[in-house]
Amino acid sequence: MKYAIWLPLFDELSDPREVAHLAAAAEEAGWDGFFLWDQLWWREPVRLVSDPWIAMSAMAMTTERLRIGPMVSPIARRRPTKLLRETTTLDRLSGGRLTLGVGLGSDRFAQEYSKTGEEVNDRVRAERMDETLDILTAGWTGEPVKYRGKHHLVDDVQFLPRPVAGRVPVWIAGFPGNTKPIRRATRYDGLFPVNLTSPDQLAEPAAVLRELRGNLDNFDIAVALEPDDDPRPYADAGATWCLMDVDPTTLRLDDVRAVIAAGPSQ
Repeated sequence: MKYAIWLPLFDELSDPREVAHLAAAAEEAGWDGFFLWDQLWWREPVRLVSDPWIAMSAMAMTTERLRIGPMVSPIARRRPTKLLRETTTLDRLSGGRLTLGVGLGSDRFAQEYSKTGEEVNDRVRAERMDETLDILTAGWTGEPVKYRGKHHLVDDVQFLPRPVAGRVPVWIAGFPGNTKPIRRATRYDGLFPVNLTSPDQLAEPAAVLRELRGNLDNFDIAVALEPDDDPRPYADAGATWCLMDVDPTTLRLDDVRAVIAAGPSQ
């Protein structure tokens, strides 16, 4: 199992320079990854919020080994070709260390969609997310992209350079009991089942993935656990990554520093 820090860029962690320093410290302490929330704002008492893509660029310049990435990005609200350029550039900046975590997102946490005129219908956002993923994977090949979907159009455009390894790994996020993200994840590189409360909730999606894919070779399953949780039962259930989970309303910089310095659980 691999271990990662997973942070919202809120309040004391809204300074991208500080986050870059934390990433460097995490690499030195033996962590394997450093992932960031992708939010525009959050509920009270959170007041300060910063952009994960800028922060990840800073992290890429202070580290050499850590996997980095948004975990997760609601890409239905992004322009696919802009995101294609950003992911490739960040992947190359980091030397091929980007993992793209994507999900449908929800308006219920901070009303990010309804308060900005974004699409609130889950079905429509799912359509846009799938089309965006199609465009990303086509564009990363370096071949001309000819795509006409219900929501997006790319008319014979070639996107170069390519990511370092030829493509960026994609992890699909979803809530327990929802089979659509599991089926979507079979076409990509990983699954991030969010809000798990027990290892038993991981066994079923792992079994479905194994059945649909034939095996789980070169496929990641990530779980978010609090620092005091035992990751071993989740590893036994199929998890390959453990992300350190924190409460955004009580998050303190000194606490994050202490967890990072202690190193990952083994």
